[in-house]
Amino acid sequence: MDGQLRRRSVLGLGSAAVLGTVLTACGGGKKKHDKPATSATPASPPPATGSLPDTIMIIRHAEKPTGSGKPYGITADGEQDEESLTVRGWTRAGALVELFDPWNSDGSPASLRPGLLRPAAIYASDPGSHGSKRPEQTVTPLAAALNVKIDARFPKGQEAQLVAALSGVAGPVLISWQHENIGAILAQLSGIAPAPPKSWPDDRFDIVYVLTRNGTGWTFTQVPQMLIAGDSPAPIA
Repeated sequence: MDGQLRRRSVLGLGSAAVLGTVLTACGGGKKKHDKPATSATPASPPPATGSLPDTIMIIRHAEKPTGSGKPYGITADGEQDEESLTVRGWTRAGALVELFDPWNSDGSPASLRPGLLRPAAIYASDPGSHGSKRPEQTVTPLAAALNVKIDARFPKGQEAQLVAALSGVAGPVLISWQHENIGAILAQLSGIAPAPPKSWPDDRFDIVYVLTRNGTGWTFTQVPQMLIAGDSPAPIA
């Protein structure tokens, strides 16, 4: 199947403008072999019945509107919406597929960057009736590519409940959240070293926080995404 058509199916975005931008970020104009067939029904995260997973990865949602003017937030169907990603944000959302689910030209899984793992479960904050749709939008293309159902049961402010729900999840976890509350997620994990930054800068959308179990604590690292123009190779200080 042509690589561009396959990505249209995977990303499932209705807007030609949004989809075209996402395809550009993902190299949609290049042909590549199909992945092995997967079930049409996304898999739900494993039930929470035991200890926390060994690897927890956290990203901030992708780019958002900066005010009442341009760039505007737009839905996947191209409708203007202040609670949605901008075109640049949708570009990043599409590019995250290549970061967390890369494949070789022969159709075999490719190695991820050091420190990253393919997520077995994906969580995003619940937007509710009027909240931000951006955390869920950011991981929608990736979830489709991985055939994983996004767990969006918890809104911003329920970080303790979110971390409790990770108990018993098998395999690496990816969380997409609002940056001002990522510290509240980290606060639920004891023994993190080195200490994470005290806050997440307003202008950074291009970092992955990675927490790896280390005995009774966690080893903290940062992986720069380096996906689109303007991304920084520097970690958050």
